[in-house]
Amino acid sequence: MILGDNMIKLDSKKHFDKLKTEFSVFLFTAKWCPDCRYIEPFLDDLEKRYSMMQFVYVDRDKFIDLCSENNIYGIPSFLVYKDNELQGSFVSKFRKTKDEITKFLDSIK
Repeated sequence: MILGDNMIKLDSKKHFDKLKTEFSVFLFTAKWCPDCRYIEPFLDDLEKRYSMMQFVYVDRDKFIDLCSENNIYGIPSFLVYKDNELQGSFVSKFRKTKDEITKFLDSIK
């Protein structure tokens, strides 16, 4: 499973709704996804750099309805919420580099 040092794992839709009220980065991923595995080595660095944000692992296979509701049709993908408002999304089916994810998260800060 792809988890950074401080990343929490989403366990329910109710949990998702609660975390949306905080400053949260939702990482939609799956253990079978090679492009998701590609970002694993630098997740800890991202969590440290963006320590003001809570990183949340969302298992795409467990939360397929949540993916559909949020138009997540490719992984890995990111949604950022703060105070129950969507701050930004980085959603595509393509592999994401550390630089691309950093640029996305920098645009949110």
